[in-house]
Amino acid sequence: MLRNMIQRFMYGRYGVDQLGRALLYTGLVLLGLSVLTGSQVANGLSLAMYAVVLFRMMSRNHAARRRENESYLRRSAPITRRVRLWRSMLRDKEHRYFKCPGCKKYLRVPRGKGRIAITCRSCGCQFTKES
Repeated sequence: MLRNMIQRFMYGRYGVDQLGRALLYTGLVLLGLSVLTGSQVANGLSLAMYAVVLFRMMSRNHAARRRENESYLRRSAPITRRVRLWRSMLRDKEHRYFKCPGCKKYLRVPRGKGRIAITCRSCGCQFTKES
């Protein structure tokens, strides 16, 4: 019965998305910081973030929340791509990654081949590196 009441209450509400999760995690970090340092500012900011998360979850204005989330995803995309690239670089033990001096893209070459000439597929720039 309680489950049905909660489901009926949440019907038509926006719920949680990537921006909501980011705000929630940031609020948790600020709360931990406020506990460790005793900072009232960090505590207030964490409570404000929780209020925004709750407001966004309970909102019925799906279009506005979707626009906010798309804006967040657009702004955070470069950071997300960079983190994913570095994570894959750390996991990949069979290849080395070099940044092209021409176009600044990352190029993957096999490890252990000695000194090799690398040609960028994007801009055609050639350079030599130790793999």
